[in-house]
Amino acid sequence: MDDLESLVIARRLRVPIGDAPTGESGWGEVAARQLDAALLSVGFTCSAALLDRLGKLPGAAVVDLGARVLAAVRHLVGDHVRHNAYFIDFPRNVPDTMEFWAGLLREALLDPVAAARVQPATLDLLALPGYGRYQHSYADLLAAHAELIPLAGDRVTVLELGASLESEARELYFSLAGSEAPPAAEDLAVLRTLAAFCADEPERVPVRESRAVINEMRLAAGRPLLVDTVTDVLRLACGVSGGDVTLTAPTRFRSFRRPERRALLRALDQVAAPAKLADVPRHREQWKRLGERLHPHEYPQFSRAAQVFEVARGERRAPGLDSRVEAALSAGLTGDAVELLERAPGALLRRLDHLLRTGADPGGVLDAAERAAATASGRVLLSLREHLQNRLAPAPGRVFVNRRGRGWTTADTRARLEEDVVARAVAVLDEEITRRLPDPGALVVDPEMLDVALPLSGKPVAPGLGMLPRGSLSRVDGELLRFFVHWRQAERRTDYDLSALMLDASYGDAEHVSWTNYGNDFAVYSGDLTDAADGASEFIDIRLARATRPIVIPQVHIYAGEAFDEAAEAFFGYMTREAEQEGRPFEPRTVRMKSDLRGAGRVALPLAFLRGDDGAWRVKWLHLYLKGHPSFNQVEGSRVTSSLLVRSIVERDHLRVRYLAGLLRRKGSASDHTTYIGLRAPAGLPEGTRVFTPATLHELIPA
Repeated sequence: MDDLESLVIARRLRVPIGDAPTGESGWGEVAARQLDAALLSVGFTCSAALLDRLGKLPGAAVVDLGARVLAAVRHLVGDHVRHNAYFIDFPRNVPDTMEFWAGLLREALLDPVAAARVQPATLDLLALPGYGRYQHSYADLLAAHAELIPLAGDRVTVLELGASLESEARELYFSLAGSEAPPAAEDLAVLRTLAAFCADEPERVPVRESRAVINEMRLAAGRPLLVDTVTDVLRLACGVSGGDVTLTAPTRFRSFRRPERRALLRALDQVAAPAKLADVPRHREQWKRLGERLHPHEYPQFSRAAQVFEVARGERRAPGLDSRVEAALSAGLTGDAVELLERAPGALLRRLDHLLRTGADPGGVLDAAERAAATASGRVLLSLREHLQNRLAPAPGRVFVNRRGRGWTTADTRARLEEDVVARAVAVLDEEITRRLPDPGALVVDPEMLDVALPLSGKPVAPGLGMLPRGSLSRVDGELLRFFVHWRQAERRTDYDLSALMLDASYGDAEHVSWTNYGNDFAVYSGDLTDAADGASEFIDIRLARATRPIVIPQVHIYAGEAFDEAAEAFFGYMTREAEQEGRPFEPRTVRMKSDLRGAGRVALPLAFLRGDDGAWRVKWLHLYLKGHPSFNQVEGSRVTSSLLVRSIVERDHLRVRYLAGLLRRKGSASDHTTYIGLRAPAGLPEGTRVFTPATLHELIPA
């Protein structure tokens, strides 16, 4: 139950209290004020309503609740661990790189034991005594740094008063389950926890991975399953086996109980129409393995389910829509391909660019697209709208990002589309999207929210503090920018390296700060740590006013050891401070963003910092991973790939809140309700206001 409470606090910034009993006057108020003071030390505070409600609780209850709330927000901001730094005075007194290495080598040669480990032909830094491991305690670090000077610009995140835990959990459950955007892996885990806790179920679950998680609970309860394709059944079987419902990684299926086998085969039999069998070859091997566990031959009454496994084994042909469309396009029969695709509106719109480039009759293709737009999902419409608004200007390259955040680029060799063709397609999409949007009533939009990208997919985004979708832009305040990484290895020595790649306005003239170059005129590195048995933290300071490069790209490289999702813990974030503020290397109230690192790549590119023509700095959210090498990744080796990937993201015109806000204003009426869109909900909104923040922005994506 405590985990669920922490989940609600972290995801909703609401403290679930509900109708808890009140206590004696005074004692609860004192405990509430003490809690608020403790929260301020990590950059949080209680709203007036929360503080008032806490003051009416028994004092002991406030103390117990406060301990849980404080633990939840400290973990959210990354203050649940001790962030030591290799150089105790960082950012002061960091030595020159070569001077530091030479000093370590000199000490090693003067020590007979250490000298025996130094090979004459090569210099291994890891063999030098003192390299890569803390030489002082955390208490020593605290003693070496003055207290942080609090300033008005420090982050203060407001915690709101929540309803009962049951009500708050249900609201979060329905929000995640009803999202039109594919969820992150963390969201699927949260959804599984909430589905086991909440008695009610949402009426509509549009994303199939989310549906698979809910089906796990329905299967366990013996209830009818929510399936309409054969792949839905495969996802469910993977989920109940503890595998991957996204079907990205193979699953080792467990043995199913007879009632489970019957339920799965019955659901499969209901949806295994001939047209649906074409989905089977896409996951042929997993179907074969599942057939070995379900024993379909024992259930002759489910004959259509048996056909699924016949297709998987190659005993039955099931030509799919894609193969027939490709055959038509290869033969130059674009009209036939369009006619086939009209049976699958979403597929037609996803192929629209290709159809317009290959067909001789763009008018006919656009007519079909207009018909398809009426029934395709809202997310497909928005994705196509973003795609089309980038087709008239030449792009530095085409960027592709898979569901695990791994990105790559290729040259853009596509023929250009005519402006009038793009204009007509955009007008069709705008009209259909507007039709589906709700009436906002009186619309209020926080200007800082306008450049937040619409969350068309949540898969690459690990939840955390201050997180925004890929392509979002947000302002960077403060004179000092400090980003950090913390990791703790699970089983073997693990060495992560924090680095910064700095580029000019044309994405060239590269400069870097890393373990091979501790600093320059405006940036400094905290020192290289090569072992994280008890956790390790690295930092890079950027003095923004002195920066001679307008593009700064933080990177985390796996030099050796465990991948991001194998480590016991791994997270990245950044802080901003003013020049007069002192403090420890890590100060929670100055943290603006923090989230876990994960993904299949060996190089992480969470975001990029950009200086505009007005001199102001902004952060562009990337959420990218590079494949990298199995070991020894460093910033010098990924410079070209990183530069091209970041440029492709930065120069892309992402679909942002600004676009939806314009359509909503066009649709707004004189009705008596209010819609607010902002980074956070301010006090004093009218009762009944519909509020959209980054945590709930996915709810604004039309169905």
